[in-house]
Amino acid sequence: MSDAKIRLYVDQPLGEGQAVRLSPDQTHYLVGVMRLAVGAPVLLFNGRDGEWRALLAEAGKRGAVAVCEAVIRPLVLPPDLWLAFAPIKKARTDFIVEKAVELGVRRILPVQTRHTNSERIRQDRLQAHAVEAAEQCGATMVPEVAELQPLERLLAAWPAGRQLYWCDEAAAGQPAMIGGTPGPAAILIGPEGGFAEAEMKRLRGMAGVRSLSLGPRILRADTAAVAAVTLWQAAHGDWR
Repeated sequence: MSDAKIRLYVDQPLGEGQAVRLSPDQTHYLVGVMRLAVGAPVLLFNGRDGEWRALLAEAGKRGAVAVCEAVIRPLVLPPDLWLAFAPIKKARTDFIVEKAVELGVRRILPVQTRHTNSERIRQDRLQAHAVEAAEQCGATMVPEVAELQPLERLLAAWPAGRQLYWCDEAAAGQPAMIGGTPGPAAILIGPEGGFAEAEMKRLRGMAGVRSLSLGPRILRADTAAVAAVTLWQAAHGDWR
């Protein structure tokens, strides 16, 4: 068990003896906020090389450098599950991204639907939230947060063999059963105003799409995202 308590994501190679220069924000956090000094242990991961115990070799106002000492855990990928959702209010969209990482998805896809409230997102800000969530929850990789794209474009290029679970408000009241079979999958969460009729018709006509009920009540979009990912993980993911 490592004595290091702080985990940081870095976009640099990791390996025994590898020196990693930390970003100004990471330096400020370690040195200015946490008051770590040279020799203090930290944990580093990059989504490729597993998680490494490293020691601070430099820790000053000009920057910090950590040197990898030993691998603690190998890379562990989450199940091959995507989450597609229509962005909502800023704080609640942040919540969806954070919880998706914690619950274990591999890719996060914001989509623009007919009734989507938000016409733009800050992809870089949402990706930063994903990084923070991965650091906190012990994940060894950070899911990609894609740029916002129209739902129609996403569906037109949908990969064969990836099952799509569409959270259908019209199915409220039916048993909340995920169904389907293990394998590449995705969950689609609609906007606060629900899907437009044309969008629902498009989804009903696609092969490999399953309508999903989330129980007897209509859930808020952020609650629905958590509920749907939880159901899939319990049935087909790495929670079994």
